[in-house]
Amino acid sequence: MERADGFDDQRLEVVPRPLVEAALARPVTRRILVTDAGYFPRAERHGRRRDGGTAETTVIVCVGGAGWFEVDGIRTRVGPGGAIVLPAGTPHAYGASEDDPWTIWWAHVRGRDVDELVEACGIRPDAPLLSLRSLDRVTALLDEIVTSFERDMTPARLVATSGMAWRLMTQLAVDRLLPEDGTPVERAMRYLEERVDGHVQVGELAALVGVSPSHLAALFRQATGGGVVAHHLSLKMARARRLLDTTNLTVAEVARQVGMDDPFYFSRQFRKIHGTSPTAYRAHRKG
Repeated sequence: MERADGFDDQRLEVVPRPLVEAALARPVTRRILVTDAGYFPRAERHGRRRDGGTAETTVIVCVGGAGWFEVDGIRTRVGPGGAIVLPAGTPHAYGASEDDPWTIWWAHVRGRDVDELVEACGIRPDAPLLSLRSLDRVTALLDEIVTSFERDMTPARLVATSGMAWRLMTQLAVDRLLPEDGTPVERAMRYLEERVDGHVQVGELAALVGVSPSHLAALFRQATGGGVVAHHLSLKMARARRLLDTTNLTVAEVARQVGMDDPFYFSRQFRKIHGTSPTAYRAHRKG
């Protein structure tokens, strides 16, 4: 028989529904609000079936063992590092493996910005699974939410957990976009970082990481929104900003430090990106 909760050493926090409705009518918490959150260790026989979905978006992060979810009649296994994001209203079921019950952190969220955040995660109702690269960061945020609710559920606390939920959802979105260690695009990006002061040909870089130039360009567009050359230029400009802010190097010397021997070309590129000259940027008070 499946169980919804009642596991040894579990942590479970549910915001009373009158407080939820009041919070959804207030600034900040109307945008994203945690309504329930918890931690279920080795949740033997854990399972839920919701043929009509829920009013909340459900986030489940598996940190140990294994489980499964079912959407549109298709059952999918989930192991450590897997995150399930089930949008509000999606009929679904999920549960722990019989042989190796999962350990999970989970939260339910509501609010007018949740749909956009779910979309940013690349989630569709029929494809709710993410593979996390920053499992520790995600679980730390869920732990922070549960710990916060264990103290109280005042309006101030609900605002605080809303901020944590925003960070949680954006971390899930970032995990989808960041390249995995050892992949061609990650190796190429690391190569460019190590050669900010140099010149890199796309064809040579593609050959170095073992893909075609067109495929590398597509990977960079997916990961950064731009091409290889644009990403390398952004790295050069980031170093230039640091040098302008923290040293007394002349503009020409800064240009050379980022691999641009022509200070006029460097200044044109800097102005194109920043909307101001290197000299004016340095003179502008910051902080």
